[in-house]
Amino acid sequence: MPDAVLPNQGTNKPIPPTNKPFSPEDETALREALKRCSPSAFEAAVQFRKTGNPEHVPAVVIGVIERFVEPDLRVKLKDADDDLRLIEDLGIDSLTMMEIVILVEDVLQMTINNDELRNLRTVGDVKTFIDCKIRGLTLPKPTKFIPIEHIGAVMPVQPPFLFLNEASVSSTAANGKYKITGQEFFLQGHFKDNPVMPASIMLEALGQLAVLYLLEGAPTEPGKVVSPQTIFFTGCEGVRAHRICKPGDILSLSIKPKRMKMPLATFEGAIRVGQEKAVIAEEITLTFGIVDAANAPVSINGSSAHAGSVGSSAGVAPAATVPPLRVAMNATG
Repeated sequence: MPDAVLPNQGTNKPIPPTNKPFSPEDETALREALKRCSPSAFEAAVQFRKTGNPEHVPAVVIGVIERFVEPDLRVKLKDADDDLRLIEDLGIDSLTMMEIVILVEDVLQMTINNDELRNLRTVGDVKTFIDCKIRGLTLPKPTKFIPIEHIGAVMPVQPPFLFLNEASVSSTAANGKYKITGQEFFLQGHFKDNPVMPASIMLEALGQLAVLYLLEGAPTEPGKVVSPQTIFFTGCEGVRAHRICKPGDILSLSIKPKRMKMPLATFEGAIRVGQEKAVIAEEITLTFGIVDAANAPVSINGSSAHAGSVGSSAGVAPAATVPPLRVAMNATG
């Protein structure tokens, strides 16, 4: 499959390590620059300036962002959620973003062009961008935010069996959220007078997020797309439930592709509630097929029920989807 990153246009060269030793004067200047940031951000910045090790950069970036975020919103950063949106979740406007960039440039001794900031929409985008700049790597495609209206339009699964309220998809991962309302139909019997989200449904939600990644984030050849009518669940491995989830809990879902070669795509997935692990899935495997973009199925409007549901592997596939499904079944034993 083609590379899932933007081509390097020659502007993203690695930052060469300085031969100049990190002097006490440098440390004093750094302390002054970060005086309103957390001590951990200062210590990480010192270690980066001394060693050039990019592993210290995320702590610096989070510390700088925290310094410019309103006090009542800083608690969100403590969850280490890379999917936090700069504008919507943290209230960072364009002017504040420029202040953040100027301080990051000063602390990390790097230069950032204004045009490079246009696609930075999440905390994770910022961390990835800075890391790529330091290492001289090509920049990944920007994160795509997908509201519930669009999710419902493209997904083969529909309410009341759709367990994504919002999602974001990049070239390397997908994240989503689902709030357990307590009105879900299956909670009437699971369990009596003690509604608990079934672990199997949480696994279904992870599978649905993987489906969304295939439809919105998976790299394909030009003019080709993944058809929602060809996506089926084939298996999962290493599933563990760590936490009971009940109405009112907000599930934060994440998946990352591990292997992808048509007709199989394998993902690792996780769900957490706040900082607590809820479900871990070491491998979720789906089968999928590629079609010409011109022949792609029309957007789903909620009235049709495609067989591409993650949970529909026990159903009968349309004729067009039988070949990739049969191949996947043979491949998985």
